Amino acid sequence: MSTAVLIAAVVGGGVLLLMRRLFPRRKAVKLLQYPTDTMRGKTVIVTGANSGIGKALTGELLKLGARVIMACRDLRSAEDAAQDLQSQAGPEQGEVVIKHLDLASLRSVREFCEEINKEELKIDVLVNNAGIYQCPYTKTEDGFEMQLGVNHLGHFLLTHLLLDLLKASSPSRIVVVSSKLYKYGHINFDDLNSETNYNKAFCYSQSKLANLLFTLELAHQLEGTEVTVNALTPGMVRTRLGRHVQIPFLAKPLFHLASLVFLRSPLEGSQTPLYLACSPEVEGVSGKCFANCEEAELMAKATDKQAAKKLWNISRRMVGLAE
Repeated sequence: MSTAVLIAAVVGGGVLLLMRRLFPRRKAVKLLQYPTDTMRGKTVIVTGANSGIGKALTGELLKLGARVIMACRDLRSAEDAAQDLQSQAGPEQGEVVIKHLDLASLRSVREFCEEINKEELKIDVLVNNAGIYQCPYTKTEDGFEMQLGVNHLGHFLLTHLLLDLLKASSPSRIVVVSSKLYKYGHINFDDLNSETNYNKAFCYSQSKLANLLFTLELAHQLEGTEVTVNALTPGMVRTRLGRHVQIPFLAKPLFHLASLVFLRSPLEGSQTPLYLACSPEVEGVSGKCFANCEEAELMAKATDKQAAKKLWNISRRMVGLAE
């Protein structure tokens, strides 16, 4: 018994020390308060709305009267999430629409957008939230490295195919969920698809940097329209995003307990995307990145206009928008 206790203490102490080094003690996040009809009459698309930040954001938007299109790969999970959210949103809640979208398939993205453009009169807000984190090396249906394909290219095509409707619905907004982990990556133009070498942590960081460069160039392309685009970094949040990270079996309960102390809840993580989707404070603001509902200062590689333009042109070719 004493040996087991000693082992548990050592492992637990190690996990807590690791968590404290990786994630500083989180500050309390003040939850935003808006009038209950703030988003009444507005239609919002949220990708990855069945779990994590996307689910929490959908719940908050419902409470504000929005019509939310949950764009999800797993329809059963989306249906369960929708029932859960509707049971909590109150009597003045908005409407939920569930549609299939697999960002690892350009065919699925095109089918989704064709349906949206045919059925919807307007889109007020597009939230590019869905993502995959440090998965084993796999490729999308179209042969792209999975993290680049889902986190960047899938959303790149999605946004392009909905731009005409967003412009027709102006003033409208595009919200792009990135990550502070962009700092540890760069755009490897010589091997963008990681054909010669795959490092799952680097590829995630590269995809999140790509989100920021996409935001930068898209804002430039949208100048003169009433469509704005802004990115955000939500901080470290307790979601299923890290499901591919390997944690020793005995350490999992301790890691879970530590995450309750050091990581934000999905609701806390949803506050900045909610701010960018709803707040009058960012009306007309475009091409910026936000954290904790405030404009964030980015590293030079995330504001490199030449790299943004180069990535834009390559991405257009990769998703079939240009020869």
